[in-house]
Amino acid sequence: MNKLLTLARDVARPLALLLLILDGGPLRAQTTAWVNGITESINDVTLSTPLAGIVGKRPFNEGDRVRPGQAAVELDKRLEELEVDRRKFAMDLKKNDLDSTRALFDKKALSISREEMDKKISEFNIASVELDLAKEQLRKRQIIAPFEGMIVDLPVKEGEACQALQPLVRIVDAKRCYFVANVEAKSGHSLKVGKNVKLQVEAGNETIPFPGTISFVSPVVDPASGLLKVKAMFENPEERIRPGVAGKMLLEGN
Repeated sequence: MNKLLTLARDVARPLALLLLILDGGPLRAQTTAWVNGITESINDVTLSTPLAGIVGKRPFNEGDRVRPGQAAVELDKRLEELEVDRRKFAMDLKKNDLDSTRALFDKKALSISREEMDKKISEFNIASVELDLAKEQLRKRQIIAPFEGMIVDLPVKEGEACQALQPLVRIVDAKRCYFVANVEAKSGHSLKVGKNVKLQVEAGNETIPFPGTISFVSPVVDPASGLLKVKAMFENPEERIRPGVAGKMLLEGN
């Protein structure tokens, strides 16, 4: 009986080796694993102004949506508006003076020299630049929304004073989000930008599946934890997901 078992093993070993060679190497089972992470908005900004002043107008309330280019908050700007009007009036005068001088110069009037003509041109250019500077100062009194989103915070009330660079409004666009996870370096080795992944994100008492696309893989591994930061972008057009909730990403590999 022992001889028969030995003979069977001797036959089986070469056969297994042959199958291994024909197959191209040892069989490796595909592995899958879920990693935890947090969602965050792609567009989430807190805006301020470089100038101190008084909040003059808040056209929107918390929860309102703004479009790009709209003023979410305005500081009192009456003086700046008057300065723009003054500079525009001064520029118009220089423009009329320049046009009159140029007309005489083109007619080769002896009373208008090249030097005087150049002086009128310089005066007009200076007045034009001063108007642009006044308009820029006026623009800084307005906080303009850089993208479409929802106002989620207005910490300073109308009529209150604010300091330079003090946060005045936070705008969030929740329609496009990131899923951010820290994965083991070995697991994240196969992740490449543009790769499609499966996500599951919490929404109240349920978990919603989302298709995601890897948009960022950190080029470095945290030496303390051995983890790699990964971001996957996903669309949230109906805003079913509120940024900041937890979720999971499926890692697939061999």
